[in-house]
Amino acid sequence: MKKWGCNVLGSYYISFYDSPIGLIKIAANEEAIVALDFVYKRSKENENDVIRQCKIQLDEYFKGIRKEFDVNIEVNGTEFQKMVWQELKRIPYGQVRSYKDIAVAIGNEKAVRAVGGANNKNKIAIIIPCHRVVGKDGSLTGYAGGLWRKKWLLEHEERNSK
Repeated sequence: MKKWGCNVLGSYYISFYDSPIGLIKIAANEEAIVALDFVYKRSKENENDVIRQCKIQLDEYFKGIRKEFDVNIEVNGTEFQKMVWQELKRIPYGQVRSYKDIAVAIGNEKAVRAVGGANNKNKIAIIIPCHRVVGKDGSLTGYAGGLWRKKWLLEHEERNSK
């Protein structure tokens, strides 16, 4: 089986998940999820235990059972991006925060645009819930998977958080 990518740290595995909002590509190394994003077509797959666990948790999430993911993840980014992504993981299921709220929470209230930039660089959609970040007026802004998916995810979480 072909592995996806390879670097000095090891090989990557890839698989796909059919979600209610489209096909999701999952990439992992031996120990953690490294990417989860929306795609339009499949390629060769090579699944490992980390990906299998992620798929179980995605099933639970889309059924409205799982509110928080505990699958191992590995992120690559600047220290600022990592701070933002950690803060995104603190947003409770079924709730939203503004970009400004996130900037304030990480101690840099003027970094609103940079928070948006960090969201844009998030490679692990849903698990790092950048879909829970909205404009200061509550409007849906920017989501790499498309605003219709962001809306669906927020409505799904709101429905299942009651």
